Amino acid sequence: MLKQALATNGLIAILRGLRPQEAAAIGEVLYQAGFRVIEVPLNSPEPYESIRILRSTLPADCLIGAGTVLTPEQVAQVKAAGGQVIVMPHSDAKVLRAAKAAGLYLSPGVATPTEAFAALAEGADVLKMFPAEQMGPAVVKAWLAVLPAGTVLLPVGGITPDNMQVFFEAGVKGFGLGSGLFKPGLTPEEVAVRARAYVAAWNALHFEL
Repeated sequence: MLKQALATNGLIAILRGLRPQEAAAIGEVLYQAGFRVIEVPLNSPEPYESIRILRSTLPADCLIGAGTVLTPEQVAQVKAAGGQVIVMPHSDAKVLRAAKAAGLYLSPGVATPTEAFAALAEGADVLKMFPAEQMGPAVVKAWLAVLPAGTVLLPVGGITPDNMQVFFEAGVKGFGLGSGLFKPGLTPEEVAVRARAYVAAWNALHFEL
């Protein structure tokens, strides 16, 4: 279902700093803009409560996940809160195995081909290229030449509506969007404007996963 969600819209909303009291409103504007994967990093205020609220208020075709997941214990807490996707800044095998055992989708962070192959061997569904600013489209193209056919790479870090095209042309299938989309203090209306700009840029790429 994760790849299906990304085929509908390959943009993952990373809501670092989201507070529970604003989760429903922010989630709604993102869903209306077309987002189908939303992530709450665990270093946000009361992240499990925000995950619960998003899962209970948004339709089933929108996957809710947690980012900055660092331990197997956090995996269990994410699942208990209704989260469906585990996103990591790294590729710790203990966390990968806990997520797969829990039946959750998995997007570990990788910065080298060695990490990418290891994460795929542990059952990663998609790979988060992080930080994307340090790698760029040329690295994407080089990785995809050697990774298994169908591997989904999602650059995260510094992605804007204006630089998505060059990454797409290199072969990526989606993007993780952080502070360019949401940061603490933005109103739902302000997030909606940013969300629509990203979705318009995404739709202009014209491709199918």
